[in-house]
Amino acid sequence: MQKTYHWGILAPGKIAHKFASGLQFVPGAKIQAVGSRSLERAESFAATYDIPKSYGSYQELAEDPDLDVIYIATPHSFHMENTLICLNRGKAVLCEKPLAINSGQVEAMINASRQNQTFLMEALWSRFIPHIIKTKDLMDAGVIGQVSHLEVDFGFKARYDPDSRLFAPHLGGGALLDIGIYPLFFALHLFGAPDKIDAEAKLAATGVDESCRVKLTFSGNRTANLWFTLTEDTPVEAKLTGSAGQILLPNRWYQPVNITTTKDDKPEEIAFDFVGNGYNYQAVEVQKCLEAGKIESAVWSHHNSLALMQVMDEIRQQCGISYPSEKAGI
Repeated sequence: MQKTYHWGILAPGKIAHKFASGLQFVPGAKIQAVGSRSLERAESFAATYDIPKSYGSYQELAEDPDLDVIYIATPHSFHMENTLICLNRGKAVLCEKPLAINSGQVEAMINASRQNQTFLMEALWSRFIPHIIKTKDLMDAGVIGQVSHLEVDFGFKARYDPDSRLFAPHLGGGALLDIGIYPLFFALHLFGAPDKIDAEAKLAATGVDESCRVKLTFSGNRTANLWFTLTEDTPVEAKLTGSAGQILLPNRWYQPVNITTTKDDKPEEIAFDFVGNGYNYQAVEVQKCLEAGKIESAVWSHHNSLALMQVMDEIRQQCGISYPSEKAGI
């Protein structure tokens, strides 16, 4: 018989709506409660998804004895605080990416997970989508020969608002943490830890990065050129080049898409039978881990999240990007 996992949603914003929609496609998943700083917002979200309980504070949500796992959907700068509230009350956590705003915070969250023996995973949803998994499998199988280079971008034109989560330093704003994490994750997923990082950024008036270019150099003379920006619409494609061909992940490559392999100038599309909106695959992994009594996923581990954040820390240092909360602590 299928076990039912009771989920809580912490912060009913835009991304929480996407996650809640995806959770409808996860066997054994039930959204039991939602928490917000505004009880009215929580009740509105609950009505949309037929959620039994609403709370007007995150603390109340974390203390609900009926919850197995809580999905955290607040802005980046609140991830550590919100995650610790939940972990310290024995609640498993799926925290939206990036896991925090720097590696010191990530380490504190991992330590809390281990001390409480409570599950923690970064909600890097793309890692669990079938076409991302397939791309790595094709590369490892040598389908396009010896792979040498990755070219990947992610950009859209955002309306400049210094108080928005995209541009406000106190919310961890900037292209890097919001969308740059996708190209970076993909490069590290394919090639491992980089030997060298070269980054340059254009800063917005608020001091966060509005666009950034990064070159990563890996062992075996492999390289990755990454570009992410909040100032213009880009192709949003990923191209993996090997000695015998290429793999193309087309527009919005980080979402469910079919991919194309090209060898001897002959393209071949690989189609996938996707389920849901893509956010469901990470939730399936969470429930598998909970069923097995794990405190982290082997697919996207604590180490993976920390290594990714350490790369982002280095990029921020090279580009001169800092956040106000870091001056007061970690």
